[in-house]
Amino acid sequence: MKVSKNVLSKITNAMLLPVIGLTIFLFLWSISAQSIHTSLGTFPGPNAVVKQFSSLYIEHVAEREKAEAFYQRQEKRNLAKQVNNPNYVGKIRAYTGKETFFDQILTSLFTVTCGFLVAAIIAIPLGIWMGLNKRLNSAINPIVQIFKPVSPLAWLPLVTMVVSALYVSDDPMVSKSFLTSLITVSLCSLWPMVINTSIGVSSIDSDLLNVSKVLRLPTFTHIQKIVLPASVPMIFTGMRLSFGVAWMVLIAAEMLAQNPGLGKFVWDEFQNGSSDSLARIMAAVIVIGFIGFLLDRAMLELQRKVSWDKSSASV
Repeated sequence: MKVSKNVLSKITNAMLLPVIGLTIFLFLWSISAQSIHTSLGTFPGPNAVVKQFSSLYIEHVAEREKAEAFYQRQEKRNLAKQVNNPNYVGKIRAYTGKETFFDQILTSLFTVTCGFLVAAIIAIPLGIWMGLNKRLNSAINPIVQIFKPVSPLAWLPLVTMVVSALYVSDDPMVSKSFLTSLITVSLCSLWPMVINTSIGVSSIDSDLLNVSKVLRLPTFTHIQKIVLPASVPMIFTGMRLSFGVAWMVLIAAEMLAQNPGLGKFVWDEFQNGSSDSLARIMAAVIVIGFIGFLLDRAMLELQRKVSWDKSSASV
């Protein structure tokens, strides 16, 4: 009897309550949207947003068909020229059509992942070093505290100018817009990881440190066997915070700098001012929020895989 009650309680908490909450939210959204009138028309309700998702998908399919037809025409033209001239080397030009909504989702995901990984490569070793060395922590912590609250809107003009001045190439490996967004994301998502990693390392149980001293473990072995396993929960807390920050920063940077991605899509629709713009913006907002949720769940799942303390990855 107790087992069945526990199972029922888990199912209720995992499925029923979220469904009830979502249903109430959709009802309130639908009712309130009808009473909000803007210069572009009535604020979009759930039905209008669902229709726009369908419309955005149709546009994506049509654009892919155009791209495929574009490449097929080039291949046919090259084959025809090679028939007359066997030595002819055909060229395939890249399709430069408009990026669709789904293309921009992939662009944003790739950019935020790259920016987050760059930040993690810098922040985690630095945080471990700060946690192990109190003097270094005292020296660097003020810098971290000063730059931690700086808005991405303040970093973006500086990063843009620096990239434009230093990244000069006739055949660049990546675009300047991508590099600008990546550096801005990295700068803003760096600090939560540094802080949480250093706190996690500095608060390791003294018994574990004493064991390491008794065994006279080398520094690298001490970090690998003692420091990292014990501080994993705090490190991943910082990584989850940083990934959320990185995603918010990227959208803001794309909107302000007009770099490719979801942020640019939102800004373009706002500037477009058509009757469907509000619904398309709301669709993008829902996608942005849902992707942010998935990124957090992915980090939580990764924490469950690598952490010995499973209870720390339960929320």
